[in-house]
Amino acid sequence: MKLVIVTGMSGAGKTQALKMLEDMGYYCVDNLPISLVNQFTELSLGHVGESKRIALGVDIRSGEELPQLKDVLKGWREKGFPYWVLFLDAGDEVLIKRYKETRRMHPLAGMGRIGKGIELERERLAFLKESSDYIIDTSQLLTRELRQELEKIFVEGEEYKNLYVTILSFGFKYGIPTDADLVFDVRFLPNPYYVAQLQKRTGEEPAVQEYVMQGGIAKAFLDKLFDLLEFLIPNYILEGKNQLVIGIGCTGGKHRSVTIAKALYDRLKENSGYGTKLFHRDMEKDGRKKQAEGEG
Repeated sequence: MKLVIVTGMSGAGKTQALKMLEDMGYYCVDNLPISLVNQFTELSLGHVGESKRIALGVDIRSGEELPQLKDVLKGWREKGFPYWVLFLDAGDEVLIKRYKETRRMHPLAGMGRIGKGIELERERLAFLKESSDYIIDTSQLLTRELRQELEKIFVEGEEYKNLYVTILSFGFKYGIPTDADLVFDVRFLPNPYYVAQLQKRTGEEPAVQEYVMQGGIAKAFLDKLFDLLEFLIPNYILEGKNQLVIGIGCTGGKHRSVTIAKALYDRLKENSGYGTKLFHRDMEKDGRKKQAEGEG
């Protein structure tokens, strides 16, 4: 039998994750009282032929019983019982935004501030996050991307390294992304903007990529950047970081940054094993601006 404890911050996607696991063949139970968890597990062991995969949702709604889960997990470890803990997380600002959009009350905030409830929830769930086997930050994940990550871990059995990396291209003239952890300026590379036949194209096109990569400087930069990330990422994970946003910027976010971001994404996806996502924030902004001016 495979038992997964699905837990995490309220608003981080636990309910969605349970529904996805159910679609993957897991028997899912949400918000079972902690006092019944052991009994439920023993009953499940006796019917392993009927349901080999079980997902148990546990969160802050367990109230005063929640700390008892620490002893339950300790007992399972001592008995050699196979289980995994999946912790879903998201940034405080993202969680606050989600609560405001849904107009729901945070379970620990009452009529007070949502931020205070989130802070208190993090304190109470700290022991679960520390003992987690998998931590997924859903701050920037689409629903389908969360499903893909769960499938990799719980269906395909791929190794998971508890870090999701977002490569984000942007234009400095539109501002540095506020959520970027690392920012790299590639305005030193050849600029296709000054080549008439390339100006209206983007870094997703081979002609622009070849222009940016000419001379070997871009490749040397990518090699050094990848070496730096190979050093940094494992150390970020050791410190508990589970979401890394890497900003790659040029002037307008259309040519050079897109080219380098795409190349870095391909290399990380092929060689690192970390969950990776590519997003071009400003690639189409010039085109949309000119279209709006024309419509006006």
